[in-house]
Amino acid sequence: MDLAFTPEEQSFREEVRAWVRANLPQDIAHKVRHSLRLTRDDLQNWAKILGKKGWLGYGWPKQFGGPGWNAVQKHLFEEECALACAPRIIPFGPVMVAPVIMAYGTPEQQQRFLPGIASGEVWWSQGYSEPGSGSDLASVKTRAERVGDKYIVNGQKTWTTLGQYGEWIFCLVRTSNEGKPQTGISFLLVDMKSPGVTVRPIKLLDGECEVNEVFFDNVEVPAENLIGEENKGWTYAKHLLSHERTNIADVNRAKRELERLKRIAKAEGVYEDQRFRDEIAKLEVDVVALEMLVLRVLSAEKSGKNPLDIAGLLKIKGSEIQQRYSELMMLAAGPFSLPFIEEAMEAGWQGDFPGGVADNAPLASTYFNMRKTTIYGGSNEVQRNIVAQTVLG
Repeated sequence: MDLAFTPEEQSFREEVRAWVRANLPQDIAHKVRHSLRLTRDDLQNWAKILGKKGWLGYGWPKQFGGPGWNAVQKHLFEEECALACAPRIIPFGPVMVAPVIMAYGTPEQQQRFLPGIASGEVWWSQGYSEPGSGSDLASVKTRAERVGDKYIVNGQKTWTTLGQYGEWIFCLVRTSNEGKPQTGISFLLVDMKSPGVTVRPIKLLDGECEVNEVFFDNVEVPAENLIGEENKGWTYAKHLLSHERTNIADVNRAKRELERLKRIAKAEGVYEDQRFRDEIAKLEVDVVALEMLVLRVLSAEKSGKNPLDIAGLLKIKGSEIQQRYSELMMLAAGPFSLPFIEEAMEAGWQGDFPGGVADNAPLASTYFNMRKTTIYGGSNEVQRNIVAQTVLG
């Protein structure tokens, strides 16, 4: 296993670094650096900039309009974007549903949906979880009944991230109750502007409405929006989840936030505390270990080998690291991590009062938000079972 980057790969890194830093709007980078709220326009503005360059679908093969990068190039792109304080690419379109459409969609579906995803023009949402069907996706109850050349969809999805911005949503729907629960699920693409679709935001502890409930009341969906075969959606969902879980690991963001933690600790005077510095050191060791695990996967792919199915393991460690750095930031800032006044944040206040530093705000909201990372994308308890079965044997 060779974890060193070649001269060609280093040259590629420099090219990406120069382009990202020249094209990333500085007001957006400032918000990311200080964990301030990103608006829909902020997120889509960056997506469109990447789309114009042909890099929003950075993991796509050339035949579908992507750059055709290998695994190492994709990793380097992600790392340089994170280090430049670019927003995370909203994954639902380019990272999650697009690979499913490429692998299982018809040529007509590929021509219809992929261009809008690649350009950043169309905002996609994910309709998987339901009340009572979170980690156990096989128990979804949202029903899609075939009537002629369309499906009639009834049911509810929940925890739909940024669903209030969604224009299209890909859903797991139940089309049969026969046999095992997994065998009666289909994968359906739904226009969120359709009559009968209602989106209701859920306000979270951090004061934001990051997630939503989505209701379907006799929503008519053309049968041509079915991906693949009816009742085979579970297969397509597993294909998508492997992309989601690897994305959740997000080692590059962890490296950036580790440096932010150090800045806060030094500014607040706790970096000199040996015990606190020990906690930072242990976190840094885990971040490096996670990066080595990612690089092992990349090395295996580069050499043509099939790496172990460790998407779940990457998700477990990545999500736990995200929780730990948010906790340590809170401990470092103490009472200065608590204030979160939405209007003040929007007006530009960032906690730079006596004793506080700009990096402190809004740490409380980050901490609350990170509580969910070990649950979404398949809870870590379930992921440990999967790893035990598929990797350990």
